[in-house]
Parts: sequence; structure tokens; C-alpha cells
Amino acid sequence: MPYVSTRAGRVHYRERGEGTPVVMLHATLHDHHDFDAVAPGLAERYRTITVDWPWHGESESPRAPQKPGVTLFAEVLQDVVTNLGLPPAFFIGNSVGGFSAARLAITHPDRVRGLVMVNAGGFVSWNPLTRSSARLLGVPSVTRLLMPRLVNSYMRARTPEDAAIVRRVVARAKTREGARTAAAIWREFPTPGHDLRGRVGELRAPTLLVWGALDPVLPLRAGRVTHETIPGSRLEVFQAGHVVFSSEPDAFLAVVRSFFETVTGGDSFETVTGGDSR
Repeated sequence: MPYVSTRAGRVHYRERGEGTPVVMLHATLHDHHDFDAVAPGLAERYRTITVDWPWHGESESPRAPQKPGVTLFAEVLQDVVTNLGLPPAFFIGNSVGGFSAARLAITHPDRVRGLVMVNAGGFVSWNPLTRSSARLLGVPSVTRLLMPRLVNSYMRARTPEDAAIVRRVVARAKTREGARTAAAIWREFPTPGHDLRGRVGELRAPTLLVWGALDPVLPLRAGRVTHETIPGSRLEVFQAGHVVFSSEPDAFLAVVRSFFETVTGGDSFETVTGGDSR
């Protein structure tokens, strides 16, 4: 199995195809298999690289004092693209993966050719209710109890791939390490390190927002706010849960391929106000 060295240990990745790289980044407690429904299709024209975050999938679980968190993952992503020697790439990031890719586009714009954020955070404010929820899920014993229920709620499983994701994530959430990992990430969500709004003017990569309107964790209103916050972004909405590309793989591929072709073709990237893309 291929690994790349990072500041948080060896990170596992899977590579398919040739051409412009497309790096695909999963959500908390998920893994690179989330992209199994779309990676082969993209690999027909692109070099697809699916990554497991540290503490996830087949990547290493670093020892203390290293702790999982959104800012660490963003720094790990920088190590991944540097140590793999990638040219400017497209990035598809779901949830914390989308945040990490957006942060890379801000801090290292020469690395990012285009950005696809799928139900991703980093561009919305936190109110007292959402902060309280994050603090609650920041307790490992609570996360271990509630995450399995939350996974079923945000996935809205409709495909065999969705069902497989639910099984994998629920199994991890019930373990001590999985609960600790998820709790550490939840604790960091409401912190300044996860807030990119103050640097949005530095985000110059063409940006496509793909949003599952049935996601209760990052609902459609978060997608609309993110769209309004990122100048020139495009918003495509699907009647799906948190992992759109698993629930609606064919429609997702159609939208993303069109976006990639627009970027590589040098055409202007038109902003869309939102609404169901199908």
C-alpha cells in the first residue's frame, strides 16, 4: 500500500489514472473508500488520489502529543501535495476535507487549480446553539454514544455505497480511538483556526460548492452562506445527505467534470445562485 510521510506520520493514499491530479479528501471518521463510487469515473481522464487522514482508514495513528484536528489536517494536506511532488491539482473535499482544501488554496494558491467543496465548513458563523452542540460532541463518551445516530441522520443512505459508509463510520465511532478522534475534531470546529472568513479574499481558485440539502449537520443555509461569502463561487444543490458523491454519483460526476473542463479550458466561471442542479 502506498504511503506518504507527513508531520503526523505516514498517510495512506490510493492512486488511479493519469493526467491532472484530483486529490479527494473525506470527512471525520470516514475514509478514502467514500469516493469508490466516483473515483474510477474521474480516473478515466485524471490522476485521482484518494487520501486517508491520520487516525483514519489505513493511515497511521500518531502518538501524543499529536492530536487530531482540522488545522493539523490542513497542514498534513500541505505535506501530502509537497511530498508527492504534485503539480497544481484539483481538490474535492467533503466536510473537514473541504475546509482543508480551501485552507490550502488560501495559504498555497500555486498548489490549487480548482476547488470542489462538498458540504464543507470554514465559512459560516457559530451561534450559541451550534457551539453548545460542538462542545457536547467534543466529549468522547458523548461522541461514542451519539455519533452512530448522527451518522445515520446526516448520510440519508440511499445507495449500497452509502450503506457501506454508514457501517464503516458507525463501527469507528463505537471504538475508543474513533470517539476520541471525532471529539477532538468537534472541539476545534468553533475555534478561530476553523474560520476562514477573514481570509476569503485570498481564495482565488475557481470554486464549486456541492451541497446535499438533506444534511442536518451542515444544512443548505450553510451552503448558501458559503456561496455568498466566497466571491465567484458556484453552488450546485442535490437532494442528498452529507456525502453527495456517494448518494448521487452520476450527477455529481457530470457537474464536476463540467467544472474541471471549464477551468482547464480557460473559460470564465459563471456564478450560480443555487437550486437543485438536476
